[in-house]
Amino acid sequence: DLTNGSYDEVLNAEQLKKLLYLLESTEDPTIIERALVTVGNNAAFSANQVTIRELGGIPIVGSKLDHPNLSIKEKALNALNNLSVNVENQIKIKVYMSQVCEDVLSGPLDSAVQLAGLRLLTNMTVTNDHQHMLGSSLTGFFRVLLAGNGSTKVQVLKLLLNMSENPAMTEGLLGAQVDSTFLSLYDGHIAKEILLRVLMLFQNINNCLKKEGYLALQPNFTKDSLFFLLYGEECAQKMRALVYHHDADVKEKVTIIQKL
Repeated sequence: DLTNGSYDEVLNAEQLKKLLYLLESTEDPTIIERALVTVGNNAAFSANQVTIRELGGIPIVGSKLDHPNLSIKEKALNALNNLSVNVENQIKIKVYMSQVCEDVLSGPLDSAVQLAGLRLLTNMTVTNDHQHMLGSSLTGFFRVLLAGNGSTKVQVLKLLLNMSENPAMTEGLLGAQVDSTFLSLYDGHIAKEILLRVLMLFQNINNCLKKEGYLALQPNFTKDSLFFLLYGEECAQKMRALVYHHDADVKEKVTIIQKL
């Protein structure tokens, strides 16, 4: 039974072929879900990432993103996430990015599907190749960042951090419409895993601005943009307060930002 959850062996190409055929041909949601889990587990191995692609497995898994069953959708996202570690696979997976984006932004907040989608988008933006595909969704990601729980916040920040390192995304990030409650993430009591990431976001954007001489673009940003939040007086006050933060890592980040 290739979909047996206790099946710890790495499947060979012949077994993977059968598994993908099963996944493509069955309508049974239980089998679909188990098959996706097995594909996902096997996609954790680099050799299988190639084999699954060569067997035409990526579109088979990708087709399950349309499934009405959220658990199936989540398992499909998890499998694509593991497959996306391979750069060549990303070329085939990128066709699903806008759909995943839409699901992340409109799906249930803090759900397993939303987190799985965010993880996939994060993997797909480790390099700069596909980041531009998310440009129109930046405002939405900031909305999810502010609305989500701790786990969601961390995952959105990982995604935003990937893009913040790319000067080509700087203008889009700074132009994103962001609620002023964003600045509360720079409060001293915020969990370190979130606080360090929002500080890193600021640092990366600063670095890109320096490189690109982007400050001349200031007039292009609206008052409700990230630009005006990060470079306004309230944020400056928060940075000054964080200099006295009890955590050395936080202090260090703030010191770097203030020097930039």
